[in-house]
Amino acid sequence: MDTLSAPLPIPVSTTFDIPGRTISGYAGAAFGLIARSTGFSKGFKGSIKAFRAGEVTEFTGTLEEARRTAIERLVEHAQEMGGHAVVGLRFDSTDMGEQQGMAEIVAYGTAVTLAD
Repeated sequence: MDTLSAPLPIPVSTTFDIPGRTISGYAGAAFGLIARSTGFSKGFKGSIKAFRAGEVTEFTGTLEEARRTAIERLVEHAQEMGGHAVVGLRFDSTDMGEQQGMAEIVAYGTAVTLAD
């Protein structure tokens, strides 16, 4: 199993509940952040491919990895806060230097405790 499909240590949901579980408390807002570069080789190839229509796979793979890292960091932050799960997962991204091929990805949500 690759790291992109490995299960997370706690439940994470885009909704505001965890099916089959009862939220007993709110630990607070949690987030995970990563600034990621495609690197020169992928960035150069991707820039050339961007001149034609279609997916630029060099950037897609980098963004998938960055998103997974952001979620993993979100989970770590939630656990540090005493959370048993994260609800309301959302993502945001920003170009941090179009010429350098850098992007910032943030995953954020609410860390919650669950009743046993």
